[in-house]
Amino acid sequence: MKILLPLFSLALGAAAALLFGPSDRPSAAIAASTPPAAPVLVELFTSQGCSSCPPADRLLERLDAEGSVVAVSRPVTYWDRLGWKDTLARAANDALQDRYARRGLPGAGVYTPEAVVQGSAAAVGSDERALRRMIGAAPSDAALRLDGGRVVASRSAAGAELRFLAIAHRASVDVARGENGNRRLGYTNVVLAEAAAPCPASGACAAAMPAAIAGQRGADRWAVLLQDRAGGRVHAVRWIGRPAK
Repeated sequence: MKILLPLFSLALGAAAALLFGPSDRPSAAIAASTPPAAPVLVELFTSQGCSSCPPADRLLERLDAEGSVVAVSRPVTYWDRLGWKDTLARAANDALQDRYARRGLPGAGVYTPEAVVQGSAAAVGSDERALRRMIGAAPSDAALRLDGGRVVASRSAAGAELRFLAIAHRASVDVARGENGNRRLGYTNVVLAEAAAPCPASGACAAAMPAAIAGQRGADRWAVLLQDRAGGRVHAVRWIGRPAK
């Protein structure tokens, strides 16, 4: 089945190009979209072996620069068999994308580039109009605050978890082979590692950042989200700082 995934990706990318043109620059109408009232999580499933992914990677970089979303890159492994092993890919990203697809989110599947917003909807990651529309409509029914060395959710959340992400803000890769052979590709907010702290059945949902996440090699940014378990809906997200040693 996964042998067909890159072909599906190329078809989606081609359709997006026909509809919105080859440029990945925002139009004035798109750039004027109303920002969300609370931070929104945007997860881009991408790959160094996917020729239709670089425009989506650049769009994610712009979203990150605007500051109204927590935008992260989740490189996947299933393009590796086509001539180039993605140096940033994690099997955990593949598994999360599979869980989103099985939930039947609107627009979801197992393809690249795919952007999932707030664990609630998905679109081709280079489709800026659709992505900004989803960001503006994304549900957010909780907030996360810092209390000393802990992250505390604004409400109890049985069946959810606090998920801590260790992130590399920038990554640059020279790709030698495959569809992007002889190109240098840039990535924004690459997830290097993550760990979850399940919320209790009742009472406050709170946890400290795990030491392994705080000390993850190569990380220079950290985020936390309140998400239903097994790749469910995201209720809240925010950037956090690494605790002092």
